[in-house]
Amino acid sequence: MSLKPLGDRVVVRFEEVEEKTAGGFVLAGSHHEASQAATVLAIGQGIRTLTGELVAPSVSVGDKVLVESGAGLEVKDGDEKVTIVRESDILAILG
Repeated sequence: MSLKPLGDRVVVRFEEVEEKTAGGFVLAGSHHEASQAATVLAIGQGIRTLTGELVAPSVSVGDKVLVESGAGLEVKDGDEKVTIVRESDILAILG
């Protein structure tokens, strides 16, 4: 991983989910959920408050998270497609 996110940004890789009908046909882009599961690959140092205090991110590298659908910016890191999102776009850590 050569990307180092800044501030409250987080680099994630979305899990590829194929949607299939009961008959086994793959549906291409016909339905998008309100959220997507992803793995955290890198995190920024956090965000500063108005007083200059650093607030560390609440996620860690390797966490499985639920990210708001459509959030972030997709980029290529070598041959891998990853997405840079703000920590506030992460809805939950999956246990």
